[in-house]
Amino acid sequence: MYSTLIVARIAPGSTGDVADLFRQFDDGDMPHRMGTRRRQLFHYHGLYFHLQDFDSDNGGELIEQAKSDARFIKISEDLKPHIQAYDPQTWRSPADAMASRFYSWTAS
Repeated sequence: MYSTLIVARIAPGSTGDVADLFRQFDDGDMPHRMGTRRRQLFHYHGLYFHLQDFDSDNGGELIEQAKSDARFIKISEDLKPHIQAYDPQTWRSPADAMASRFYSWTAS
């Protein structure tokens, strides 16, 4: 399994709107197209954490392919009032907001 964790800033009071946007997005076939097995959204003191698990290690490649899909473009635009880059000075793409895993453990 492959996972990504995006870290950003969330506007106060936006958790419900963001959850609704993803609920609509995940209701269609886009998660399957991207190989998404599970999506979890968290917030903490103005920070936003978007954990996404994929069936295989090519999740990043599938997301890159999905970026040109109108539905992906739409949710990206719809999220802009709610989610801002953690560091706008260095942000160019979602890859610039991905946390780096430095430890992992799985039960046997």
